Amino acid sequence: MSEARYSIGIDLGTTHCALSYVDLTRSDGEKAVQDVLPITQLTAPGAIESPELLPSFLYLPNAGELTPGDLTLPWTATREYAVGEMARSRGAGTPIRLVSSAKSWLCHPGVDRRAAILPNDAPPEVARVSPLEASIRYLTHLREAWDQAVPEAPFGEQDVTVTIPASFDPAARELTAEAAQAAGYTRMTLLEEPQAALYSWIQKSGGGWRKDVKVGDIILVVDVGGGTTDLSLIAVVEREGNLELHRVAVGEHILLGGDNMDLALAHVVARKLAAQGTQADPWQLRALTYACRSAKETLLSDASVDTVPLVVPSRGSKLIGGSIRTELTRAELTQIILEGFFPQVDAAARPAVRTRAGLTQLGLPYAQDAGVTRHLAAFLGRQVAALAQVEGFGAPAEGASFLHPTAVLFNGGVFKSELLAGRVLDIVNGWLAAEGAPAARLLGGADLDLAVARGAAYYGYVKRGRGVRIRGGTARAYYVAVESAMPAVPGLEPPVSALCVAPFGMEEGTDAPLPAQEFGLVVGEPVHFRFFGSSVRRQDQVGTLLDYWSADELQELEEIQATLPTEGRTPGEIVPVKLHARVTEAGTLELEAVPSGSHERWKVEFDVRGGVSA
Repeated sequence: MSEARYSIGIDLGTTHCALSYVDLTRSDGEKAVQDVLPITQLTAPGAIESPELLPSFLYLPNAGELTPGDLTLPWTATREYAVGEMARSRGAGTPIRLVSSAKSWLCHPGVDRRAAILPNDAPPEVARVSPLEASIRYLTHLREAWDQAVPEAPFGEQDVTVTIPASFDPAARELTAEAAQAAGYTRMTLLEEPQAALYSWIQKSGGGWRKDVKVGDIILVVDVGGGTTDLSLIAVVEREGNLELHRVAVGEHILLGGDNMDLALAHVVARKLAAQGTQADPWQLRALTYACRSAKETLLSDASVDTVPLVVPSRGSKLIGGSIRTELTRAELTQIILEGFFPQVDAAARPAVRTRAGLTQLGLPYAQDAGVTRHLAAFLGRQVAALAQVEGFGAPAEGASFLHPTAVLFNGGVFKSELLAGRVLDIVNGWLAAEGAPAARLLGGADLDLAVARGAAYYGYVKRGRGVRIRGGTARAYYVAVESAMPAVPGLEPPVSALCVAPFGMEEGTDAPLPAQEFGLVVGEPVHFRFFGSSVRRQDQVGTLLDYWSADELQELEEIQATLPTEGRTPGEIVPVKLHARVTEAGTLELEAVPSGSHERWKVEFDVRGGVSA
């Protein structure tokens, strides 16, 4: 395989994708020669433009809706769907044909992510695609746009880093890697988005970052994107006289972001319309949500705009002009987003949990509490002892009820609004002041639209031994359930222990030793294991067996399953095996079943088919 000329970074975002690259032949040390690729795409039928962002939308037109040539791209005339700006704008008027939030669906454990389920509320006559296929189409478009723009350096010969939320579980990471491979990404690595944002900040400083952070600093990265809220903590340590960055904690997976805000704004506007005598039906409410998304982005990015008009097509004859016409004001935006999503709370606040109805519509498992600041308080409280085993830090300060960050880095389009960024920083500093800790400072200068893509490209450069690297490894320890052998007792489930198979912080390209515990697997039949993760148990090693744990310590993840081949064995035979974990160079977690006394290895896969729980 030929030597790569470029390190390419791709932000596979919920609402936008971006591609940045570092020229490896012209970069040296921390001075990286970096740029952003304008992404050629359709902006309207037959209209081609090349903005820096590719909206993460897929439009599936009716067979007779467009004329020949409307979907032609510089590299193909046979495409039957639209990706990017045209998909977003056309889908706002026909939302039943628009696929959005594919990234959020890709990590939804309750559905079959390889099944054609999107758009999830489309009528039967609309063709659907799977979350995996939608992701493949976005990634494929980025590859094709690169090859068209830089034909002398084929995409397949470059080093590529694709970003994911830090909170993605192993199954979602594996699916992202699968989508990238299907899209032709032959030399691909995964990177957590908060780390990418910090890499971008480091690269942008041109080496000056060492003046802004010091040994003992704890950097809180708050990333509120289109679909998720991602929280990470990175410690600054000294090793052999040099500053090093260690990612010490990530938050749980929180489906809370710009999508939720768009929906909240749409309901506010719908209530305003209802007060004026116009009732929006479900189809119009969805179209209104997309209109509010565009209006929100305009208001957050342009401080000179105070009002954005909203127009939603009508499907009835009672509305004047055949459409709903209203507006979204800056005052409405500020009130809803500031008070609804970033409420003023104290450090002891925790997200509210409500009792769910027995039946619910198929949809994304959004966070039940929209308060980002309550989720942030819970994260810092849960991680109060995260630095206890990090060299140079030790136990938390006496009386501390949460981990005290010393610096904050914001990422995500939501924080284009200085009002929102200032609100979060003020709240965090209020918590710190209440416990007698110094105020956290803002690490400014972040490029909120392109930081993740730029940081991913810089990471690919850093992996070659240049620049500063953030250390971290896996963000969780992983466990498999072991059911105790006991006589049947009416009304009593056998107790379950949790066996650690992968410790916290496993680095890419490393293996965990085989635990002593053996399992009996039946050959020729699929077998299932319960699987857990923990972001707080950092001391457990491979083979640690937990007989009990609190709800905050371990969270149950998707099942893992294996099917052993029957070669040389009798179907139904029970074979003793051990489970072996390793983190691939691409950044995915792999589990293998290793039969005792044999060199054979069988891959143990994560069950991504989804399921229904009672």
